Amino acid sequence: MSSPTPISAPTPEARAAAGAAAGLSSPVSPVLAEVVRSGFVEGRHRGSLVVLAADGSVEWSLGEVTAPVFPRSTNKPMQAAAVLRAGLDLSGERLALAAASHSGEPFHLDLVRTMLAEHGLTAGQLQTPADLPLDPEEAEAYLAAGRVRDRLTMNCSGKHTAMLAACARNGWPLGSYLDQAHPLQQLVAEGVRAASGEDVAHIGTDGCGAPLLSLSLTGLARAFRSFVLAEPGSPERRVADAMRAHPEYVAGTRRPDTWLMQALPGTLAKMGAEAVQALALPDGRALAFKIDDGAGRTLGPVLARTLRLMGVDAGVLSRLEDAPLWGGGVRVGEIRAAF
Repeated sequence: MSSPTPISAPTPEARAAAGAAAGLSSPVSPVLAEVVRSGFVEGRHRGSLVVLAADGSVEWSLGEVTAPVFPRSTNKPMQAAAVLRAGLDLSGERLALAAASHSGEPFHLDLVRTMLAEHGLTAGQLQTPADLPLDPEEAEAYLAAGRVRDRLTMNCSGKHTAMLAACARNGWPLGSYLDQAHPLQQLVAEGVRAASGEDVAHIGTDGCGAPLLSLSLTGLARAFRSFVLAEPGSPERRVADAMRAHPEYVAGTRRPDTWLMQALPGTLAKMGAEAVQALALPDGRALAFKIDDGAGRTLGPVLARTLRLMGVDAGVLSRLEDAPLWGGGVRVGEIRAAF
């Protein structure tokens, strides 16, 4: 990864102008992405974004980055670190899968089955909702083969398998492993607070049924930074190292998080539902953003633009920012960053 002179980050005046878009006097999130069809801007996606310098200070931001948001699956590295703190011995692909929102490709599902068997567990003990593979191509192939929605196929099944295995190792109740008061979930909460440097303001339920702990975007970026800079051998560093060594198990072969971690060695990246993204570079710089309306189609363009502003120069950014719009089977526009 080379480090050319960075593109100028948005000035406070520009950020203020973006926040006052459309002439509204009340605080409003800035536009982070535009939908351009046939040369016409037909839609806009607002959100908030924060970039941390290598020393952990806020270098620049757009929108509100200190209010709590639900990080969704960007919480998964912290959940994976908790199972290690509970004494579960995971490494390599297995630990990466414990922190994954996997695509449901055959190698993902095969390893989930293997992990369940290794710990004397069954797919019936998973409390994930029955679902199709997350990757659209895998979902089509899955349905074409005559299969139906399954708990094991759900993208969080690796995380849930690791949670169950940690409980089995400690003699903790298996049936209530998702309860917030469960010893394992208490370890997760402690880890989230320690990594982010924040108290948890809100607790909800994630799409997979696990407790969902709110953080600010600044706290989320700080947490990812803490994982890449953690002491070697610590639970946090072990999770970061496993994810970076096996990114295809964190996401899938057709997913941006995988492409980024493969192309930018030492980078830790994880997306979450409702258009949340967190990333830390090996030098300690980090970012986190959320698109207000949850439009996942914006993630690649916004992430690529942010990394360019941070001085990252890599071919993978062109791949990330390519988000076409189609009309009659022909490309007629794109989703593009707007800052």
